Amino acid sequence: MSGCTVAAIDLGASSGRVLRGTLDGGRLAVEECSRFPNGVAFVRTAGQPDLVWDVLSLWRGIREGLAEAARRGPVEAIGIDTWGVDYGLLDADGRLIGNPAAYRSPRTADAVVRVHGLMPQSELYGFNGAQHQAFNTLFQLVADRSAAQAGLARSALLIPDLIAYWLTGRRVCEVTNASTTGLIDPATRDWSPELLDLLNGSFGVPVPDLLAELVEPGTVIGPMDLPDISVRTSENRSTPVVAVATHDTASAVVGVPAPGRSGRFGFVSSGTWSLVGVELDHPVKTDASAAANFTNELGADGTVRYLKNIMGMWMLQETLRQWREEDGTEISWPQACRMAASAPSMRTLIDVNDEIFVAPGPMTERIDLWALEHGEPLPQDRPQYLRALIESLAVAYRRALREARELSGASLETVNIVGGGGQNELLCRLTADATGLPVVAGPVEGTSMGNMVVALRAVGAIDGGLDEMRQVVADSTSTTRYEPGPDQESIWEAAEARVFSPAPAATAAT
Repeated sequence: MSGCTVAAIDLGASSGRVLRGTLDGGRLAVEECSRFPNGVAFVRTAGQPDLVWDVLSLWRGIREGLAEAARRGPVEAIGIDTWGVDYGLLDADGRLIGNPAAYRSPRTADAVVRVHGLMPQSELYGFNGAQHQAFNTLFQLVADRSAAQAGLARSALLIPDLIAYWLTGRRVCEVTNASTTGLIDPATRDWSPELLDLLNGSFGVPVPDLLAELVEPGTVIGPMDLPDISVRTSENRSTPVVAVATHDTASAVVGVPAPGRSGRFGFVSSGTWSLVGVELDHPVKTDASAAANFTNELGADGTVRYLKNIMGMWMLQETLRQWREEDGTEISWPQACRMAASAPSMRTLIDVNDEIFVAPGPMTERIDLWALEHGEPLPQDRPQYLRALIESLAVAYRRALREARELSGASLETVNIVGGGGQNELLCRLTADATGLPVVAGPVEGTSMGNMVVALRAVGAIDGGLDEMRQVVADSTSTTRYEPGPDQESIWEAAEARVFSPAPAATAAT
């Protein structure tokens, strides 16, 4: 099918977009129809201390973007990708009960203790193969039982499934996003009956009634059915909504322009979070994997995304926002990279995954606190803060990819960085040096392109599997290759030891 156009709804933690992608002659051309903010990422209200998503503002931006996409011509399919774990609760009439809670809210601390009191993390891992994160949906559902809205809830829909429901009227749960909940058995690609029993029997969470039917990437959910916005196909039918790989990392991994699968490339999906790992044909649920806190999330075409969540660009975003609010200084991403490149290397290193950095708010004070507690010298100026963050990300990438290889048996040839981090030349170069592997950066639009090629295949415009979809991405974009420098191993081995060895006694380092 030549000249086939699809629309991608791509929601991130700081912004959302609607894009059109047209496949013609084996190449995919992407154009942006709308971009809209996701607030500062969260909304807080008086009397409601939890952090929540302003999902109705996102819905407004989606509607406007789809209307613009339709104005530009026919659309054969619509796909949606978003972050994971968070969900909206619906009442008996299918109406949303309040804004969805945001994963950076501290509301689950008690729920984690209560769940682990009945089933420790090692036992949970045997069922779900999921990295422990306090914000996993499993813990959020338990936390909800103390809220008044829980008594009204009749269903829970993850964010992309909620948007799809509003577009079509049909409730489903796409498996790549469902696998972030901590309730999926990655071996069966189905809800874990043991964990559903735990939630229902021990905490009164009415699963599986709350949960929707699971569907695989590429499933057509139904035609778009909004009374005031018409998006039509070239045959003048209502455009179908497709459950693509709706977790944004799953779409990003589909959009990696690398041939083959099963452990031949490492990936870094670099955005607010960095998702670092390998693509496998089967989950890894060993004791060693659990101890390393790796997760087995599901991917397109029966794959498993064996990965670790790393804080990613969040700390850089919050640092730049802090400086902007303090004195009005606007620092662009290219400027930030140049500033970091001018600072001395390996001066200050931190563990970017420490929980101290999870919450929104001023970041440099927390960097200083971590450095003091771990015997690292304090950054002395803004370039040094930026250098510390970027080098520390490279250290975290090195450790995660090394562990992924050791735990899974994968033999990696390259590291592919997709998403915004692929534009950070310093980060890409340092990652090549840190891992000892060539880094292929791009495409920046890997997530939306992965979304689009699954939708295109669902409507018959692409034949075949991941190789064919990735070939379309490879033919449609340019990448940059960074080779590792010589004699880097000892430098980065020492850097990794500084970050991840037990903390020394605190010193007033400067």
